[in-house]
Amino acid sequence: DGVTEVLAHRSDNLRDKFIEIPCSEDYDSHKRFAGCTPRKCGRGVTDAVITREEAARIRRIAERGLSLGGSDGGASILDLHSGALSLGKHFVNLYRYFGDKIQDIFTEEDFALYRDVRQRIQQRIAQVFGISSSAMYLTKPTFFSRMNSTGAKTTHDEYWHPHVDKVTYGSFDYTSLLYLSDYSEDFGGGRFVFMDADSNKTVEPRAGRVSFFTSGSENLHRVEKVQWGTRFAITISFTCDPEHGIEDPLLG
Repeated sequence: DGVTEVLAHRSDNLRDKFIEIPCSEDYDSHKRFAGCTPRKCGRGVTDAVITREEAARIRRIAERGLSLGGSDGGASILDLHSGALSLGKHFVNLYRYFGDKIQDIFTEEDFALYRDVRQRIQQRIAQVFGISSSAMYLTKPTFFSRMNSTGAKTTHDEYWHPHVDKVTYGSFDYTSLLYLSDYSEDFGGGRFVFMDADSNKTVEPRAGRVSFFTSGSENLHRVEKVQWGTRFAITISFTCDPEHGIEDPLLG
């Protein structure tokens, strides 16, 4: 992998760390939205938006949802918006599959916390990039992930390939990750890696830590394979295009 620098150690408690980088040309091939489409690009890490206690509560939502299914391979997905849940080698729709039983699994408080956390992350991204929070829209996929060292059974389990979010999902303009477990304590491997021409920059997950970045090729990235333990996170994605916006999930 060549040279690797650690952008954020698990032991750090970062108020705000931001590195500005030149924007790629990816945004030019999409419709631009004034006051939102990135003109300033970069990546940030903060431990000051979500508390570790809130992260633990959010993680319990993920654990309860994923206990209903789970991939045969190393990466399981739970999407409260679309209802997509990994089950074996496939996905089912949580809401259709479990129907009214959903009310026994999740509470209104769970969904209110989820919404509150999403809004705070959205506001922090807007603040750092100097855009209006109201010009940003939540977009899909926004989902929980649970990763362990089980071998991949389908391409969905191969989370470690380098990729660019804007190329994979044209609607993405800003990507964020809220980590729900601790690197080197809950799991080994599984660090987030920005792949730059000169070196790799890693973020070591820590419960409550938010990593966020503009979604273009300026932030080519991957996740290391998880070597042991279980890594929980939630990917929360934003677009500037209202046509690609999605609503917060509702119970029932």
